[in-house]
Formats: sequence, C-alpha cells, structure tokens
Amino acid sequence: MTPLAALPSPGTAVWQLGPVPIRAYALCIIVGIVVACVVTEYRLRRRGVAPGAVLDIAVWAVPAGIIGARLYHVITSPEKYFGADGQPLKAFAIWEGGLGIWGAVAGGAVGAWFAARQLGIPFAVVADALAPGLPLAQAVGRVGNWFNNELYGGRTSLPWGLEVHVMDPDNPGHALRDDAGNPVLQPGLYHPTFLYEALWNIGVAALVLVLDRKLRLGRGRAFALYVMGYTAGRFWIELMRTDEANHILGVRLNVWTAALVFLGALAYFVRVRGPREYLIPVGTPAAPVPPAGGDVSQVDLSAREAGARPVAPEGYRVVSEEQFRTYQESGEVPAEEPPATDEADRDATDATHAPATDEADRDATGATHEADRAGTDETDVAATGAADRAATDAEREPAGKVLPDEDRTGQDRAGAGGARPADRDS
Repeated sequence: MTPLAALPSPGTAVWQLGPVPIRAYALCIIVGIVVACVVTEYRLRRRGVAPGAVLDIAVWAVPAGIIGARLYHVITSPEKYFGADGQPLKAFAIWEGGLGIWGAVAGGAVGAWFAARQLGIPFAVVADALAPGLPLAQAVGRVGNWFNNELYGGRTSLPWGLEVHVMDPDNPGHALRDDAGNPVLQPGLYHPTFLYEALWNIGVAALVLVLDRKLRLGRGRAFALYVMGYTAGRFWIELMRTDEANHILGVRLNVWTAALVFLGALAYFVRVRGPREYLIPVGTPAAPVPPAGGDVSQVDLSAREAGARPVAPEGYRVVSEEQFRTYQESGEVPAEEPPATDEADRDATDATHAPATDEADRDATGATHEADRAGTDETDVAATGAADRAATDAEREPAGKVLPDEDRTGQDRAGAGGARPADRDS
C-alpha cells in the first residue's frame, strides 16, 4: 500500500561558499550552542552571577565538549580507524561526522568545571543553570541529522514516515542522482528517530523548568533531572535505530550507556539534598572616582562616552534565597555567619579540660590546707612546750628563797605590770 503522507528529507547537506564548505550539521550545532548559552546566561543572572559569565564558560566547555564527543566516537568505533582497513588519521576528520553525545556532555562538563573554578562560581550552580538549555541545544542539533539523512529507524507505514536519500559517496553531503538528475531514495519509509529524540528533548527541557520552579532544585539536582529525562528517552529511541553500531550481548552499546548513566543520575538525585544556591559577588572593584579640582586633563572621556562597563568580581559567596533577595533590594551584603561549633567537639573539649582543672585546683587547695595545718600544729607545740617548761621551773624553785636585789627588783617590776612581749604574744 502506498502511504498517504511522508516526511521528505533534504537532498543537500553542504553548500560551497567559494572554497569554504558550509555544512548544515555544523550550523545546527552552532545554533544549538547559542540557544544553550542564552538560556544558561539568563538562569545564571537570576542566581546572582555577573553578566557575560556564560561566554567565559563556553570558551572552555565547547572545545572540550567537541573533543570529548570525538573521543567517545573513536573509542566506541575503533575498527573504522584502527582496524584492518582503518585509517588512523581519519580519527581527526571531525568534518566527516562522528560525534558522541555522551562524550560531548562529559568533555563539556570538564571544561565548564575548569571555567567555573576560574570565575569562583560553584560548579553545581553552572550545571543547574545549563540543565534546560542543554536538551534544547540537542534538539536543534538533531536537525543536522535530518540534513545528513542519518539516524533513522526501521521501516514504517505511519503518516510521518521519513523518506531517506541514498547519499553519494563520491560527493559527500549530496544525494545520489539517477540519469535523469533525480535524487535516489531508499525503498519505503522509515521512523524519524532523530525527530523523536528532538521532540523528547524539548519535553525534557520543559520538565526541568517546571520541576525546578516548583521544587527549587539546587546542588546539581536540576542537571541530574535532565540526565535522567534524556537517558530515559534515549533508551527506547536507541532500540529503534537501525544504523551501524557496536553491540554488547546483542544490545546496542548506547542502550547500555543510557541505562547506566540513568542509574547514576537517579542515585545522585535521590541522595543529594539541600536548598538552591544563590550568589553574591566578592571582591568587586570599586567604581573609579573622578579627580578632585575639576582637572579635565585627568578625565577619560572615551570611557565616559562608552558608558560604565560591568566588572567581573573576584569570586562569589553562596547565600540563602532570603539573603539574596535582601541583597537585591537594598544592596546590603549579608554578614558571614560564624561556623557553628559541633556539640561533639564541645563535649570533647569539656571532657579534656574540665577534669584536669578541677584536679589541679583540688591539689593546690589540699596543699594550702596541709601547709596551714602543719604551721598551726608546729606553733601550738612550741607554745605548749614553753608553758610546760615554765611551770616546771616554778615548781622546782624553793618557796622561801630570797632573791637577789636585782632579781627582786625585776620581779617587782613584773608584778607592777611590766610584762615581757614574748609572754604577751603567748
């Protein structure tokens, strides 16, 4: 039966601008990068990042993503480059196609992490800001597969079945033509799996935006949600594809990759908790002050005409959403809260220092009391001994003994009230 409708495919994917080839796939990749940057820039600003930071991140993330995408393709399809009939130098021919999205995300993440460290932005903030923009970029990139007449599925009779051209191996980027000059088509219609994936990615972007707004996701959980959504769709779409691929246990390699990456993202999303991070600048240079005295020779007129240019801060400090809103409204930088002392640390400190102090105090107090007792006992003993000796001497003296005049005179003085200081002290 002849299908009532079908999706056509372009017969040309490359245009010549003089000696320079303009490839539809490359244009789609560039447009996708621009879309991702615009979305990410908007979301970073809403978190407190200075304008233009996404460009500094893209300078590192885009080349690293392309390198990672090519490495993944070469590693997972080594026979094309290092097999019996392989050509190793072809591994560098990116313009001939062969980029793996898994390697692109991994390589781009490394580049973004490095750029974030240079800017003083937590990497989790960058990842969450990128989460809805990345699937939109992938959706735009899949249009390039349509131009290349690739990444389609099995035969179908559905109204949206895809017409696929036979591409000319001697004229890359162009459909093979018959003697009458008409492009040659593959027999029948095929599932447009690239279109399925593009539509799925748009749905993933919408899902991330809605749940992120509702749940206030932070600490990289919005990015983990994107990864789960993308890999869930890639799993069933990959099973529909019929293009050449390596297999493990009879299943396409990318199916296994999608399943493993999904589980890793799910584990991260479930285990990681925490509020959404907001940033305020740290170390922003002060605005230049015009010279005093009205000396026009010291005024930079060109800078004044150009207007004030935003200066990137030295770094950022993570604050709560409430503190960030207050900072936006009043410009007042919230004070840094001192780190709370852990209860266990306080207990350990008390257990270490308190007993030793008490014991030292008890020892010192005991030593003082012991010295007092010793001194008191010694004084009492001395006083008692002196009194006993005086009484003994008095008993030994005869009652009727006549004292010499000098002794009697002293005794009279003593009886008249002349007491000795030693006796008074006793």
